[in-house]
Amino acid sequence: MVIIETKELVKTYGKFIAVDKLNLHVDEGEIFGFLGPNGAGKTTTILMLLGLTEPTSGKAQICGFDPTREPLKVKRITGYLPEKVGFYEDLTARENLDYTAALNGISRRVASRKISDLLDMVGLSEMAERKIGTFSHGMKQRLGIADVMIKDPKVAFFDEPTAGIDPEGIEQVLALITNMAKQKVTIVLSSHQLHQVQKICTRVGILSKGHLVAEGSVDQLGREKIGGGKFRIEVRVSEPTKKLVKSINVIKGVTSVESSGDLLLISCEKDLRPQIARTIVDSDCLLIQMKIEQYVLDDVYMKYFSEQ
Repeated sequence: MVIIETKELVKTYGKFIAVDKLNLHVDEGEIFGFLGPNGAGKTTTILMLLGLTEPTSGKAQICGFDPTREPLKVKRITGYLPEKVGFYEDLTARENLDYTAALNGISRRVASRKISDLLDMVGLSEMAERKIGTFSHGMKQRLGIADVMIKDPKVAFFDEPTAGIDPEGIEQVLALITNMAKQKVTIVLSSHQLHQVQKICTRVGILSKGHLVAEGSVDQLGREKIGGGKFRIEVRVSEPTKKLVKSINVIKGVTSVESSGDLLLISCEKDLRPQIARTIVDSDCLLIQMKIEQYVLDDVYMKYFSEQ
C-alpha cells in the first residue's frame, strides 16, 4: 500500500528551483532513506509533505490526503522530528509530552497512560520529572521520538535524528525507529550518516539539485551503478576445475565466470545461487561458501554524484 506519493512536485523560490518534478512513492511500514547533499531539496520536500509549505506545482499525497488542501488531516496522522528538537526547557519531560497530548486533543486520562508507556519505551522513565534544560542531546532526541509517537502517527519524518549523539545513543535511536516501523508506522529518514541509513532502511532515494536521481534498495542501486546491472555471486569451492567453470558458464543467465584460486566470481542476469549450487554438487566439488556481492551505500552514493 502506497502511503506517500508525489507526482511532478515542484517548489521554486523566485528563479531558484528547490525541488524539480519529484516523483516519489513510499510504501506502508517502510523505512525510506532520503539522501542528498545540503541544498538538494530534502527538507523542502518534507515540509511540502507535511503541509508546512505549498508546492509551486505538482501533487503530493499522504494516506490519500493532499497536504495543501487538507493540512489538518495530514498533521493528525504524521509526526516530525526536526534536526533541532524544540522543547520547553523549563518544563519536565512529562510536562512537555502532556502539552503535546493536549494540543492533539488527547484526554488527560489517556495521555497519562500513554506518556508513561512512551517514556518507558525510550528509556526515560527515571527522567520523567526532570526539566528538559538538564537533558543531553541524545536524551532530547529520544524524548523527541516519544513526542512523535504520542498521537500514534501513520507516518513519521526524521531529519538527522542521530546528529551529535554518542555511539550508544545512536544505537538506541536507530532501534526505536526500527521498532516504530514494526508497528506499521511508515518512516522517512533524512540523514548524512550513510552507514546508519544502510543499517535500517528498506529503500533509499537520492536527491540532487531537486532531482530524484536514484530510488531503490541499496543492492538494487549497487547492481545498477557499480555491478553493470548484473548479480555478482562469490563462490568458494574446493579445487575448482575447468570442467566446473565450463558447467557454470552454460547455466542460462550466467554471463561470465572469473576464477582465482578457490574463488569464483560469477556474473549473472538474476540470482542463480540454487542452480549454481546444484551444478557444483553434481561436479563432485565441495561448496565452501556462496554469497551475493554486497554493496556499500557510501560507494553507491559517491558513484551517483561523481557523474553529476
